[in-house]
Amino acid sequence: MEHSYLQSVIKQFQYYKSLADKTIAQLNFEELQKEFAPDSNSISIIVKHMTGNMLSRWTNFLTEDGEKPWRHRDTEFEDTYTSKEELSAAWENGWNCVFKALETLKHEDLERIVYIRNQGHTVTEAINRQLAHYSYHVGQIVFLGKLIKGSDWQSLSIPKGQSESYNRDKFSEEKGRRHFTDNN
Repeated sequence: MEHSYLQSVIKQFQYYKSLADKTIAQLNFEELQKEFAPDSNSISIIVKHMTGNMLSRWTNFLTEDGEKPWRHRDTEFEDTYTSKEELSAAWENGWNCVFKALETLKHEDLERIVYIRNQGHTVTEAINRQLAHYSYHVGQIVFLGKLIKGSDWQSLSIPKGQSESYNRDKFSEEKGRRHFTDNN
């Protein structure tokens, strides 16, 4: 695990980002803003919340508390984006902050203590916390996208009824160590 954890976790973050990216690409701005019930979150709002979280947690990751004084979390749940381009730019900015922080980490950093709201976490625990948080919200984004698109949805995984074909292709490959997101 000494050298594989950071590489693996970066690939996991890239994978979840790609699922959301592929969902967002299928939707127009009005669809991104669709709320299904009062007090529910649209994809736009989820993106805004995730972006706020990313910027707060990953800016000066090793040296400052992950909950920055300049973050105003409650406003992340107000849909203020004015275009898909603005939403996409914010989304990319948040993810760039995540990857910049992750790519500077060394194996020796994994047991260092970082804080989120004064709660100490090892770097590994803080990374795992954010990976779980982002995958949770990406799942919401994908689910909402699928609801919005209905029969026009372009599957992001193995389409229904195609598992046997998919498995046949995978088992026809030579065994080897690789990340599950490779060759997708």
